[in-house]
Amino acid sequence: MKFSDLQIERYARHILLPEIGGAGQTKIMDGRVLVIGAGGLGSPVLLYLAAAGVGTIGIIDDDKIELSNLQRQIIHTTPRVGKPKVESARDTVKTINPDVNLQIHEERFTTDNALKLLKHYDFVADGSDNFETRFLVNDACYLTGTTLVSAAILRFDAQLGTYKAHLKNGQQDHPCYRCIFPEAPPADTTPTCAEAGVLGALCGVVGSLQATEILKEITGAGISMSGSLLIIDGLACEFRKIKINSDPDCPLCGVQPKITDLSLHA
Repeated sequence: MKFSDLQIERYARHILLPEIGGAGQTKIMDGRVLVIGAGGLGSPVLLYLAAAGVGTIGIIDDDKIELSNLQRQIIHTTPRVGKPKVESARDTVKTINPDVNLQIHEERFTTDNALKLLKHYDFVADGSDNFETRFLVNDACYLTGTTLVSAAILRFDAQLGTYKAHLKNGQQDHPCYRCIFPEAPPADTTPTCAEAGVLGALCGVVGSLQATEILKEITGAGISMSGSLLIIDGLACEFRKIKINSDPDCPLCGVQPKITDLSLHA
């Protein structure tokens, strides 16, 4: 790709990086990423992917902005309270980088639309706030061969992982989300952010890391987090990266998979 003078100026700090350079920036500009949730995690993800020049960014969320969102959902503003989050996110992204092709989906990520949506994207950043959606996203990404970077946050704790089990081979282990968490916990055992609270600034930290891993996957820079899980203790400012192996008995990506479609989520 030949860069315009304005693009060279805009992306100069990426192009200077040997691990990215012009070739990597071209991959970023050709990249197609679906961001699930325009909330606490989705906000920094969207801001940094747009600033980086990701060519096509999709946003899926069916919520409207509430005043209580603004403590952490930095892509939205006070005058937009009551407005659909996807529209607010689109307006902000366009002010950051008008060259981004932004696709908004004002709906929930469900079994009805999951596979159709993922056909248009190569990478997914999941910032959803419930286990039901996280498992659906994981299963849909595996079945469509889409690389997933998933993050979750509650109170002062967070976790981050990259999942691309569809690329399993004899040389590198690529577990899926279900290799770590075979099934969702009972609904009444895990509080939501609305029930337990969340430190807004930590959403920025984790969402920025999530965007970093998406950009690494697009460009091939550095070491992929696939096969690892990053656990963050915000109160102690401790980051632990633990190795995760594939589970041969995984119901999705194991030797004898039991999940071969999304009917489980219907």
